[in-house]
Amino acid sequence: MNDNGHPFDRRRLLAGAAAASAVTLTGLTVVSTTGAAAAPVRTGTPLLTRDRIAAAALRSPDGSAPAVGVQADFHARLAAWLAFWSANSPPTWSAPTQVVARVEPAGDALVLHAIRYRRDDQTYAGFAAARRDATHLATLASLHHHFPSVRIRPDGTIRVGDGPAGFTGAPEQIAFAVAACRELWDDATATAGRWQEHAGRVLARAGQPADAASHAGWAAFTRTSLRRGLGTESYE
Repeated sequence: MNDNGHPFDRRRLLAGAAAASAVTLTGLTVVSTTGAAAAPVRTGTPLLTRDRIAAAALRSPDGSAPAVGVQADFHARLAAWLAFWSANSPPTWSAPTQVVARVEPAGDALVLHAIRYRRDDQTYAGFAAARRDATHLATLASLHHHFPSVRIRPDGTIRVGDGPAGFTGAPEQIAFAVAACRELWDDATATAGRWQEHAGRVLARAGQPADAASHAGWAAFTRTSLRRGLGTESYE
């Protein structure tokens, strides 16, 4: 099944908003990701003060919406990520209206709690940290597509660190690939030791054969896993 046909005006609206939008929320210090590429080193770079990501309002987990500081390049990547997530969501979902998250004090990392959209004048969570289902793995895939440092915290929230996208060999990336193969692609035999073989079968099934550890292969694997997890493409 493939119902990934969003109206083009929605894509343009979100992409246009992404270029000029930004992030907010209160800071929270969390454990850093090990094994992933290091975030860019910035010296004296002024933070932007924002309260949105693309067209979506940013909210803290307690419901408040204080403006906070964020690095400009990190915000740009967040906006591109949210547009990507929305473009691959079901066509009945609106563009995201709220992102529930906290931005760390340095402005180059975010802890994601939820993504909300509207359908038939009701608000729904397309991603919720406590809901460990296909949408959780799909959102994780979308973040791995755009960032090198992505880590699930014990409560299901996802900590994202700034940096160029790509496969780094980080334990979190391999753990995600194994979980996606098992839970999204029904390959119960997937293991960390042979994850590339299993992910390669996924890509062949999707008609995009590649080495999942390559730049293009990792992008394809995370993109197809996002679509399968959100139900916009089955690749059957």
